[in-house]
Amino acid sequence: MKRKVLLIYTGGTIGMEKDYETGSLRAFDFGNIFEKMPEMKLMECEVFVHPFAKPLDSSDMGPQEWKIIAHYIKENYELYDGFLILHGTDTMSYTASALSFMLKGLKKPVILTGSQLPIGDLRTDAKENLLTSIYYASLYENNEAVIQEVTIYFEYKLLRGNRTLKYSAEYFDAYSSPNYPILGQSGVHLNIAKENLYRNHAYTQLEIDDYICEDVLFWRIFPGMNLSSFTELPKMKVLILQVFGSGTIFSNEKTLKTLQQIRNNGTEIVVVSQCISGGISFGKYENSNIFSKIGAISGKDITAESAITKAMHLIDNPTYTGNFAENFSRSLCGEISE
Repeated sequence: MKRKVLLIYTGGTIGMEKDYETGSLRAFDFGNIFEKMPEMKLMECEVFVHPFAKPLDSSDMGPQEWKIIAHYIKENYELYDGFLILHGTDTMSYTASALSFMLKGLKKPVILTGSQLPIGDLRTDAKENLLTSIYYASLYENNEAVIQEVTIYFEYKLLRGNRTLKYSAEYFDAYSSPNYPILGQSGVHLNIAKENLYRNHAYTQLEIDDYICEDVLFWRIFPGMNLSSFTELPKMKVLILQVFGSGTIFSNEKTLKTLQQIRNNGTEIVVVSQCISGGISFGKYENSNIFSKIGAISGKDITAESAITKAMHLIDNPTYTGNFAENFSRSLCGEISE
């Protein structure tokens, strides 16, 4: 029996084709994908296509679209063996991270992919990304899905979605997972690093938790920054500070007073690193002790994209017991090292 994969097309570069008469890009009708890529009919699985009514640029993808995707997967969960989401590259890591928190008890593959060049371009990377993603989405052993988490496949690498970031707007190899090893790599064979795969044993079936709070602010710290502007902003529920190195910030009484005032107003403060690799370690340097004094939360080695979507998912979410700091500090689905 052939495995069934549902392809959800949301938009992005992968769904464009070039008009060689005008040189401009135009949207490609993904309903005709089997005509554009007849090799898809030769695959060892069946592929079914569900395009968004209006394809979206990835910069327009947000909480509402995350919820639509999550619920569509839930509605079709028993009908398909795997799910492939075609997505613009700029915000793919945000969507992958958000879905990883929303799809609880996932036992089937959810893979996101896209491309740097349109599918109709002669040099496109779209076809390899698409075809190999389908293979990974249909990969089963002993009647059990090999991949049971939200992932991103791009340029021969399968990565945990909530560990990724887009680091290049120019090269085909656009995604990185700096603080977690790759899950698989395609070459002559489709390789899987089974020891790196995530398994959720807390749920017996798929559950959707689509709670999202948008009252989250992300701020990158820079030398000479005037932190007093923070106190002039409307109150937010979570402030994520992207600080230097392993957790340092300019240390003076004004900084301490400003951050303490924000905390006293009830705002949670999460600290993440500006470094692509590595993470936060309070106490390693004296200039990180300020965060311990005010009760800030260490983001450890989490990515900025994952920290933002995790905070949006957790803050005031009634389905979680315990406080925000406790829940943010623990791994919910492999997004952070404990």
